[in-house]
Amino acid sequence: MQHDLPTTEDSLAAIRPYSRVAILGGGSWGTAIAAIARRAGRQVTIWARDPDVARDINDNARNEKYLPGIPLPEGITAYTDLAGAVRDAEAIFLVTPSHSIRDMARQLNPLLHRLTPIVVCAKGIEAESGLLMSSIVEEELPGHPVGALSGPTFAAEAARGDYTAATLAFDFKTIDRINPEGSPAARLAVSLGCESFRPYLSDDLVGLETAGAMKNVIAIACGMMTGVGFAENTRAALIARGLGEIQLVTLALGGRTDTVLGMGGVGDLTLTCNSSTSRNMSLGLQLGEGIPREQCFGGRKMVVEGERNARSVHDLAGRLGLRLPICGTVYRILHEGADLRESFAALWASPLEAEPWAMSVEIPHPVSLEA
Repeated sequence: MQHDLPTTEDSLAAIRPYSRVAILGGGSWGTAIAAIARRAGRQVTIWARDPDVARDINDNARNEKYLPGIPLPEGITAYTDLAGAVRDAEAIFLVTPSHSIRDMARQLNPLLHRLTPIVVCAKGIEAESGLLMSSIVEEELPGHPVGALSGPTFAAEAARGDYTAATLAFDFKTIDRINPEGSPAARLAVSLGCESFRPYLSDDLVGLETAGAMKNVIAIACGMMTGVGFAENTRAALIARGLGEIQLVTLALGGRTDTVLGMGGVGDLTLTCNSSTSRNMSLGLQLGEGIPREQCFGGRKMVVEGERNARSVHDLAGRLGLRLPICGTVYRILHEGADLRESFAALWASPLEAEPWAMSVEIPHPVSLEA
């Protein structure tokens, strides 16, 4: 849904940015958001779990551990103390891994001023509850406006200042529709908007988060098939049908199709499924090449969100009564030990379906009949 925001300089001046923002998470994407906010003129603090990362940001304006070789704007202050990082912050960006979001939100509860907006930048679905990240934060931090930032954003490119766009989604209350320039979404958009970073607004929080969580699973599938030796035809088919699986879940949860077709849906999916810069695509590539999971990434321990989300999406699909062939195949390979080549061969030999999902046509595949 589009909202008519002010366009004159006087009206735009009425949209007050949040002057002081805190970024919680000293990894690559958290550091990139800190750089974006600083370029936009904000006072920026960042919380990092690793003291060496915090020291590097404070002393050298760099984060060599996660963004090697990329200079950061001067003036970002890093903390290892959570209370220090969020003190006086007017807005919070939560950029820790999805499995730690609930614990982080609980730690924040006694530290935040009332009604401080929270922007969730992790992409995932909680395995136990089936909840999206924003719903988890809303449970732990009642009364705070909660939104999400998602889109086709590789951290290194955004941190360098390459032109980057993303979608910022919040639920729009009645007052936000009457006075959109005063909404948290609009204020956060102007808080981040700078020469290199262009935020789009959305009121479909469910759609944006669902697409962000599921695209990682599809990216692993694309990596697997590329690693095995298949090329563009296969990947394009997985992206297209994967987009359909994302749409099925999005609609079932109350999201909208136009979100799936936008920046945080097809935009993010296309980027993640076509580049080994993505950890999800990279994991799939290595598994497709026959590298055992424990030896992937040179044996280094890497958080790959799609690996966790494959289980969460599988469980959520079961609760919703949905059949997701691609996500299900990735789940069985990663978590049930299914053979990769045999699993994808079975996927391609599964019953023939209609391209419009609404047709609900299914006929036996000739290959399966021969078998």
